[in-house]
Amino acid sequence: MRKIVLMMGVSLDGYLEGPGREIDWHVMDAALHQHMNDVLRPMGGFLSGRVTHELMADYWPEADAGPDADPVEAEFAEIWREKPKIVFSRTLKPGPAPWHTTVLPEVSPAAVRALKEEPGGDLSLGGADLAATFLEHDLVDEFRIYIHPVLIGAGKRVFPDGPFAPSPLRLVETRAFDNGVVLMRYERVAE
Repeated sequence: MRKIVLMMGVSLDGYLEGPGREIDWHVMDAALHQHMNDVLRPMGGFLSGRVTHELMADYWPEADAGPDADPVEAEFAEIWREKPKIVFSRTLKPGPAPWHTTVLPEVSPAAVRALKEEPGGDLSLGGADLAATFLEHDLVDEFRIYIHPVLIGAGKRVFPDGPFAPSPLRLVETRAFDNGVVLMRYERVAE
């Protein structure tokens, strides 16, 4: 069975975006971006909310079009374009959309569990509000939290207060990148 993998970049003080939705504080270099490409390439698809999807769709479809396109970014542009994407949105029209995208109007736990039963690679989950909904419904199997070496002091927390039951996790990987970012990777403990 494939897993739902929550992947988030966060500040050291636990924020995924600043108070004005800023994410320009992320410390991204070629090595970290290549790592992301290597992790995302075998994934079976991307799960996101509308805001995250629209940010991605505004940039990545043509990020490799120019002659001076960065090779690592060009590689990710191809990965993003080719992967199936499921976008959960109450405001977008449900059904097929550009770039191998399907829009669903809500998170149905039964439908997500059925999706996990389908063949293919694991599914990458992105977007703070969507992640909170998946956590509320106990649908996240693995956490890949990339801690960036910055304090931003306010904004949206990666793990908001919520009606979550305690969930034991097992550390399966840590990795420090030369740019100061640290990956903390946890899996759910089988009950």
